[in-house]
Amino acid sequence: MAEEEVSKQLQDQITRLQQMRGQLQMITQQRQQVEIRLREIEEALSELEKTDSKTSVYKSVGAVLIKTKGKSEVTKELKSNKESLELRKSTLDKQEGRTKEKLTELQSKVQNAFSASQSESE
Repeated sequence: MAEEEVSKQLQDQITRLQQMRGQLQMITQQRQQVEIRLREIEEALSELEKTDSKTSVYKSVGAVLIKTKGKSEVTKELKSNKESLELRKSTLDKQEGRTKEKLTELQSKVQNAFSASQSESE
């Protein structure tokens, strides 16, 4: 009976471990997507700095390019988006760190439980 309980508890921990690994992978992918978008915005801002105020500026809206009111409007919008993305990245970094810590703890518990169940069965 005790062996069945340990086995069930170990199975539950392994399932949680797998779920947490999936969660970590999802968080990591989201962070990477945010980083890519940040690089794109930084590149766009850099290119905008090289243009003068009389240059026509367009922005992509879906599959259409629309002429904007000017460089300053687009720059302001990009900087706002950049701020939001930096905040999102910071949140994801923290979440990723906490998830990694929990994952390490759970891996250790599973290994200990597995070792203990192996010792008992011998």
